[in-house]
Amino acid sequence: MELEIPYTVTARPDTGSYNAKIGIWLFLASEVMLFGGFFSAYIFLRMGATHWPHHLLNVPMGLFNTFVLITSSITMVMAWTALKMRQFQSYRRWLAATLVCGVVFLGIKSMEYKDKFHHYGVILNNGQEITGHLEMTPAEAMKSSTLRILPDAEDAGSFGYQLRSIFGRPAAGEEKVLEIPKSDIQWWSNFTPRYSTYLATYFTMTGLHGLHIIGGLLVLGFFWGPGAKLYRTNPEHLANRVEVAGLFWHFVDLVWIFLFPTLYLL
Repeated sequence: MELEIPYTVTARPDTGSYNAKIGIWLFLASEVMLFGGFFSAYIFLRMGATHWPHHLLNVPMGLFNTFVLITSSITMVMAWTALKMRQFQSYRRWLAATLVCGVVFLGIKSMEYKDKFHHYGVILNNGQEITGHLEMTPAEAMKSSTLRILPDAEDAGSFGYQLRSIFGRPAAGEEKVLEIPKSDIQWWSNFTPRYSTYLATYFTMTGLHGLHIIGGLLVLGFFWGPGAKLYRTNPEHLANRVEVAGLFWHFVDLVWIFLFPTLYLL
């Protein structure tokens, strides 16, 4: 006797939806609580902070990533629509476009992370903060009696340092190298989570979102490759699976639409 799982294609009479669709909505409800908790923590941390940094993130890159994810949501819908219309090759093309958008998003995010790891902040004994790019490696800086740093200028910002790291020359607006005696320094570090509460929340929330992007890409990649074999035997079942994966992908895109203004603009 062959055991068959019911309601994988047809809708349940009590809910009007098939099993996987009910399951993904329940899962997304837990995801809303997860990210909702992080957003709530961000609000309380910011309200309780005496100083909250601004202009540390690259707004144009974040905005471009927003358009990339919105585009990926459109291509995801087109892939599912093509599958429902039994246009298999069109389905694979649209799904491939979604995968490309996801990879582009992660590539840009990794560039932002790299920029933060090479950007430093120095807290002086008098409480003054200087941010910029070290003119030496961290290992050399630990041995030296002074810290050589190229300070941020108001019109350079994060994007200026990305240009500097790419083209190997100072960007417009950068100031001359500042040499600071170690005796005047209270603490210094690159822009990692330990540097400030703001960066800790930035890396935590965007890192968690990035993990969801990676998970979504793995699932979509499976449905583009090995999982697409189901089309030969039960195309409607495959369409339902892709719809469920698409709901998760849309949720991840929606989270970023909230993350972008919260972290980059406000």
